[in-house]
Amino acid sequence: MQENRRAKALPGSATLQLAARAKELAAQGLPVLSMAVGEPDFDAPAAAQQAAVAAVASGQVRYTPAAGLLELRTTIAQHVETTRGYSVDPQHIVVGHSCKHMLSAALEVLLEPGDEVLLITPAWNSYEAQIQIAGGQPVWVPCQSDLRPDLDALESAIGPRTKGMLLNSPSNPSGYVWTRAELERLAALVEAHDLFVLCDEIYRRLVFDGATCPSFTSLDERLRARTVLVDGASKNFAMTGYRIGYALAPAPIAAALGRLVSQTTGCPNYVSQKAYQAVLAQEPPEVERMVAAFEERRDFFVPRLRELGMELRTPGGAFYAFPNIAAHLRGRTATEFCAQLLEQQHVAAVPGSIFHAPDHIRLSYALSLQDLDEALRRIATFLATPPA
Repeated sequence: MQENRRAKALPGSATLQLAARAKELAAQGLPVLSMAVGEPDFDAPAAAQQAAVAAVASGQVRYTPAAGLLELRTTIAQHVETTRGYSVDPQHIVVGHSCKHMLSAALEVLLEPGDEVLLITPAWNSYEAQIQIAGGQPVWVPCQSDLRPDLDALESAIGPRTKGMLLNSPSNPSGYVWTRAELERLAALVEAHDLFVLCDEIYRRLVFDGATCPSFTSLDERLRARTVLVDGASKNFAMTGYRIGYALAPAPIAAALGRLVSQTTGCPNYVSQKAYQAVLAQEPPEVERMVAAFEERRDFFVPRLRELGMELRTPGGAFYAFPNIAAHLRGRTATEFCAQLLEQQHVAAVPGSIFHAPDHIRLSYALSLQDLDEALRRIATFLATPPA
């Protein structure tokens, strides 16, 4: 028995592989600092924990509707109205096991074999695999040199097989937050070429400098008819292990998503649904404190990376720095750079090549200030050491 060609070609998650190697070294007693995995280093809000415990204690942990509890979908609809500024019918919402789950499900519903989906570099590496699993073809569109989206390049990449594009703001890995003007230009393009937009807003709440993250779906009602918005609990509420998220889509797409999950994954986790409902009903105070902590860490970490000779744009959101390390590669690839950094200085970073940005690395600053200071010391030592 053998796997098919599609399964054989499917890569594993590079970030999880790096994290696994970091854990191996840590298990050997080495002082590893992992800056590889996109996971907040905060506890889930007390409201989520209390709701989860109450759900278990109730004894009513049973199957729910495949699309999720109606009361949760109603709460999500109210949350969308509060945060994005327009009213939503709960029937347009499908709850899934995570934002990642709903992204892949949406692509399976939207794509025919051979359809092309545009990805602006740098972009999370799972998007490419998810498009391919759904039978589509990813088309990479280069960004501008300062990591801003190149909308002229995007327009040039639209061809007869282009079906849609994937939009992630704030961005993983760069932390870039799209401006309203950029979204309006994008809106004109997708309407002119009849494209769908799959909006990944998993980092929406994690923005800095007193800014907010504009949502593509908030621009105009017409755009919502061609958009699937995906969000979840993992990043905004530090609930990575709860595995819960949702998709908001036009009625026919939402119905198709409901049918798909009913035949594949089944209903979402009941306990996680109740925990998610609790934090969406009224934003917990822990969230604002977490955002402030990430901003403080960014302001500590990014200038010191520049002092080490790394070029990078100050991220407007998420919790990643994405420096250009071309001057420090010295004949190495970014993958080799990261492997040597891990083995020699026990700092785990992610090579930018998996995001289609081969001269960069991604460093998560979801660590304490003390650990960030130590990581910077080790990186400085590594940069001063000739390549092996």
